[in-house]
Formats: sequence, structure tokens, C-alpha cells
Amino acid sequence: MKFKIVIMYDPEYEGYVIDVPELVGCMSQGKTIDEALKNIKDAITGWLYVEKKHNRLDIHEMGDMFIGEVTV
Repeated sequence: MKFKIVIMYDPEYEGYVIDVPELVGCMSQGKTIDEALKNIKDAITGWLYVEKKHNRLDIHEMGDMFIGEVTV
């Protein structure tokens, strides 16, 4: 599966925060973009696992998604 992501630099944290708009509440962070991307993949996997476990996930209703990333 592919997901659209939003990457933001947080000067207070001095690192990057990533949000997955299609997965409400699914966010992660890292001091580097590479670390944040690795962490968001883990967060997405966990989010999908929990939703499926509680029968709240229908993958067919999620529609088209893609992964995006940006180099700063």
C-alpha cells in the first residue's frame, strides 16, 4: 500500500514530524528525514494492525494513495 505523507521540520524538536492524512492520528518523528521515514513506516504498520484487529479497517474503501517525500 502507498500513502500520502506530510513532512514538516519542527524547530523546537529539532527534527522532522510526519503525518499520514489518510490515517487519522498516524504520525511519527525523527531527527533526520531518513529516521522519520523509517519511523512512519513502523507507525503505519502499527496503525493498520490495530484498525484491522478491531474490525475498523476496510482497505477497499481507502481509495488511491501514494507515498511522497521531500528533500530539504
